[in-house]
Amino acid sequence: MNDTLNESTFENATPNPEFLIKSISEQGYKLSTALADLIDNSISSGASHVDVIIDTDKEPFSVYIADNGDGMNETTLSNAMKFPSQSIDVERNKSDMGRFGLGMKTASFSQTRNFTVISTDDYNLPFKARTWDLEVLKQGKWQIKINDNEEINSYISQYNKLAQDFNEPVLGFQAKTLIIWKGLYKFEDYLSEKNRKNLLVKEISEDVIQHLSIIFHRFMQRKIDPLRIRVNNSRLIPFDPFPNQETDFRSIKFKQKPFGNDDIIKLEGFVLPVRAIDESKSHSLWTPRNKGLIEMEGIYVYRANRLIYFGDWNNIIRRTTKLQLARLKVDIGNNADHLLHLNVAKSQVIIPHELKVAFSKYIVELKREAEREFHNRGLRIFSSSKQKNNTDLFSKLATNKGAKIEFNTTFPLLKSIIEELPKGLNSQFKILLAMVQRYLNVNKFTIDKNFNATAHEYDDEFWENLRDSIYQLKDLGLDNAYIEAHIIKKLGISLTNLPESIQKELK
Repeated sequence: MNDTLNESTFENATPNPEFLIKSISEQGYKLSTALADLIDNSISSGASHVDVIIDTDKEPFSVYIADNGDGMNETTLSNAMKFPSQSIDVERNKSDMGRFGLGMKTASFSQTRNFTVISTDDYNLPFKARTWDLEVLKQGKWQIKINDNEEINSYISQYNKLAQDFNEPVLGFQAKTLIIWKGLYKFEDYLSEKNRKNLLVKEISEDVIQHLSIIFHRFMQRKIDPLRIRVNNSRLIPFDPFPNQETDFRSIKFKQKPFGNDDIIKLEGFVLPVRAIDESKSHSLWTPRNKGLIEMEGIYVYRANRLIYFGDWNNIIRRTTKLQLARLKVDIGNNADHLLHLNVAKSQVIIPHELKVAFSKYIVELKREAEREFHNRGLRIFSSSKQKNNTDLFSKLATNKGAKIEFNTTFPLLKSIIEELPKGLNSQFKILLAMVQRYLNVNKFTIDKNFNATAHEYDDEFWENLRDSIYQLKDLGLDNAYIEAHIIKKLGISLTNLPESIQKELK
């Protein structure tokens, strides 16, 4: 084969810069997801503070994103502005939030037609800057503007003035990287003039702040050097979809599965307590503002601690009212992005077939527990504690198998009966209460009828009452088989879970 290329058999296929930029910028970005992509870069560079300022007072609207990460020298900045800035096949640090080397450019061009990046990796050295401008690209050449010192200082001064106007200064914060979007064409070109500012302000308050608070919550909740993000005059408060301080927010046993070359995917299902249905009607810890429980049910995929996907079941099952209490947390590193088909905007994943089987099996268990908890809503809201002054007939107890209702033995009428009964009848009466309690829990779907109680779930008094009752039943002529079938089984206790002394009594 002749290795010499004959130039006459080829023609130039260099794409038109304007057309290509407009095409690749349409990657499913919204203002919130575009800003999130830039904050990813800030996190990867070690930033502890990110300041986002969106100037809505005059057009063209301007956006400033500043961070105190490692920054870039001129060579690194020049490479970062290119399409792409790195190969998707290169091995990356586990904390690297990037994937395609396109994020900053595609995210920026999805919202603006002119953006500048200013950076330094040493505060003692001058800032350097580069600008992508679609008007320049319309000339048909791939050219990036090298900004001079006057332009750089002007941009920095504009940011500093706005930072003073919008926020109290942050003690010790000094930006090493500043990104400026000059104009937001989706608002300025496609909306009537009277609606532009109002809709942009609404977008910031109802979508941007909420979205960033959810997807970066783990970084903002770090015990050491938590990430601070401010949008205009608001420091974001993290929203955690899995609030671990709630004792009745229970988890299903997690599972792990090897995935890709050296990643492990971890699945852990959670069931919200039934009270969340009523509590979420107002702003609560179960749902962020402007979202309901049904919108928040489903799979939550965390990649390197960044939430990249949430809000549905990824076509494995459908969202339903009965599943609004179910959430599935999925943790994975950043070395298997190609297997999850992660898109450029990091807002969509496709779970591959070999993983769907594992997901489906786990979701079946989670679905069963979530539906059981949902049915609890038909029960009266009982007291969730065993306080001495509790005047309800029933108490509600959170267990790892669901919410369970129990007789409250301090209920005045019940307490009076127990105290008046002689010891023998007292023991039998308490066992009878336990059997009725079990029946109520099974038939109200609070626990699985096949769920066997373990020995440690009952106290010494219960086992003493059961032992006394067995003696008395035997005195009445009932045999072991009857006691096992109609007493022990009805209490939901397997023979192997009985104390050894009672097992001997039934042999």
